[in-house]
Amino acid sequence: MPNIIQIIHFDDLASMDSPIHNLEGRIKLISTVFIIIVCVISKELIVPIIFEIFLLIILKIAKLSYIDSFKRLLLLLPFGGFIIIFQPFIQPGNIIFSYNWIQISDVGLNWGILLLTRMITTLTAIIIYSSTTSLQEMASSFRKLKMPRDLAMILSIMVRFLFLFVDELAAIRKSQKSRNFNIHAKNIDYKWRVKQVGYTIGMMFLKAYEQGERVHKSMISRGFSDTSEMFNEKKKAEKTDYFYLIVIMILTIIIEIILFKYSGKLGYFGENIAIN
Repeated sequence: MPNIIQIIHFDDLASMDSPIHNLEGRIKLISTVFIIIVCVISKELIVPIIFEIFLLIILKIAKLSYIDSFKRLLLLLPFGGFIIIFQPFIQPGNIIFSYNWIQISDVGLNWGILLLTRMITTLTAIIIYSSTTSLQEMASSFRKLKMPRDLAMILSIMVRFLFLFVDELAAIRKSQKSRNFNIHAKNIDYKWRVKQVGYTIGMMFLKAYEQGERVHKSMISRGFSDTSEMFNEKKKAEKTDYFYLIVIMILTIIIEIILFKYSGKLGYFGENIAIN
C-alpha cells in the first residue's frame, strides 16, 4: 500500500474552477455511470483502454493531479484486486504455465486482464467525479434524478468519503510502524499479530464513526437540512453540459464502429476475451 497519510481535502478539490467542475451535477453523474456501465459490459480490451485515455485527458482538463489520482487509485485497487489475482489460476482453459500444483490458463489470464482494465477505468471515473463534485451537488443531483431523499444522501456521502476510510487506515499503519510494529515480522507471535490486526480494524471503524459525527455536527452548525441548496447551485444544464455528454456517447459509437469493422485487425485488443 502506498505511503499516503494526508487526508484528502475534497472540499478544496471540488471548489476548484475548471470546465469539468462547472458541469451540471446530473451531467457529471450520468456520464460517470454511463462510462462505468459501458466498460463493465465490454468484452473487448480496447473499450476500457480508450475510455481510460479519455479520462486521463479529463483529469488534465479538470486540473487534477495525476500523481494524487494515481495514489488514490492504488489505495482502492486492493479491495477488488484479490479477486482478479486468482482468475488465471481458477478459470479453465489451455494451460500456458505450470509449476507443481500451480497452473495458469489462457482464459483465466485474459479474463483477469480484462477485469483489471475495467476496474482501473471505473475507479478513475469515480475519482474524477468525487474530486469535481461537492457533497451538496451530489445530493442535489441524486434528488433531481428522482432518487429517494435518504438514499441520495447516503450514496453521496459514501462517494464523497470513500477515500477517507483508506487514509485513516494508512494513518493508523504509520502510527503502528513508528512504534516498530510490523505485521509481517516472523519473530512476533502469530496470535498476537492477528489480535493487533483486529484492533486496527476496530480502530479504523471507530475513527470513521467519529469522523461521521464531526461531519454531522459541522453540517448542522451550518444550518444544513435535506432541502438545503447552495445559492450558486446551477439549476439547469446548459449547452456545454450536454456537449460533454454527447462527446462521451460519440466516443462510444466510434469505438463500436471500430470494433465492428476492424476487429480482425486489432488483434488481442479487439478479441472477445470475456468468459462465456
